[in-house]
Amino acid sequence: MAENEIENLFPSPSAGDGDDDEDGETMTAAEVLAKLEEAWLNEKFSPDLLPAKENLVECMMAQIDAMENNIANAKKGDFRISVHRMEIDRIRYIVSSYLRHRLSKIETFTKHVLSKDAQTGESDEPLLSDAELQFAKGYEKSIDDYLDNQANKHMPARLTKLTDKDTSILPNLDSYVFFKVNESTENVLVEEETVDAGDEIMDLEKGDQHIMRYKVIAPLVESGTLSLI
Repeated sequence: MAENEIENLFPSPSAGDGDDDEDGETMTAAEVLAKLEEAWLNEKFSPDLLPAKENLVECMMAQIDAMENNIANAKKGDFRISVHRMEIDRIRYIVSSYLRHRLSKIETFTKHVLSKDAQTGESDEPLLSDAELQFAKGYEKSIDDYLDNQANKHMPARLTKLTDKDTSILPNLDSYVFFKVNESTENVLVEEETVDAGDEIMDLEKGDQHIMRYKVIAPLVESGTLSLI
């Protein structure tokens, strides 16, 4: 659906409506949806959990409610209603898929995620939403309790003293990902110096597409300089 058609599905943003970008400027509903789609694909293809985009999700859910109210007030028989409902279903799918990918990573890398979240500074984007943090802590406790009840109590004491580092499952940051360049970036360190060769550094031009190890470009994905595809 074209952007102008998407805009027609939403109430026109006024002061206090919509979402704000990092510079504090109000974003249109279509722009919020585009940002959420980008966050969804980044989360889908990233091996590690990315900072939560809770504000985008909340904004789109509020917009869905407004869209459904507009449809309810539309004239019966208007052929555009079915098209608009399809668009609502598409948005719901993006939101639910985005949250499912995040939940799957939280369940798989629970201790790693909680440790990483604890290291997040006050000025940084939160890694977990409040609901995700509560779920992760509860999930960690349930797994630890299960291991204690079903395994540890049957083992010698010296074998039950495991640290979080011993039991953590870590994402494979050396896995390769495809990405497109949103903003030109110079001097990206692709490979560090080795015995046989020096540092491998390259410039990324806007619009280019590459395949590279995730850990090399992870900060650029989080900053929005690159998008995973």
